[in-house]
Amino acid sequence: MKLLAIDPGTESSGFVIIDTDDMSVTSSDSSISNNALLDWVIGYDVDHMAVEMIASYGMSVGKTTFETCVWIGRFIQRWLSSNGETDYTLVYRKDVKLTLCQSMRAKDANIRQELLDRYPATGGGKTPQVGTKKDPGPLFGVSSHSWSALAVAHTWVDTKRIEGMI
Repeated sequence: MKLLAIDPGTESSGFVIIDTDDMSVTSSDSSISNNALLDWVIGYDVDHMAVEMIASYGMSVGKTTFETCVWIGRFIQRWLSSNGETDYTLVYRKDVKLTLCQSMRAKDANIRQELLDRYPATGGGKTPQVGTKKDPGPLFGVSSHSWSALAVAHTWVDTKRIEGMI
């Protein structure tokens, strides 16, 4: 199964596409314009879409938070209208932290390390899971916001495996 996972932003977003059978990253971008991603969502053959969703924890939020919410809705609308699919999932950050690190106190660095630990160290350089251009690892090309998208993907897959869905 091919999974599209998105870390949405106000003007650009990060995404990964993974094959859920072996968790290989088949495509990623850490900063694609949201308009380009809208077109891309309908042009790529994927089976499911998981999008990181914003949650309220009682603190006031600003304009950019609401703009990101609009983009989340636009991605879902495009997915539904183009594929005739109803199969998408909203993944909350708290679920990412609890699923991958078993702690709400987990930071981005903890999540990134957990993701690195899930892949073989087959590339070159300081972080062989990512590797180098000359000697790439399985996560070569994953950077910045695509790390968050990869965390969303792993959270979705882990949850579905626990539920016995995949």
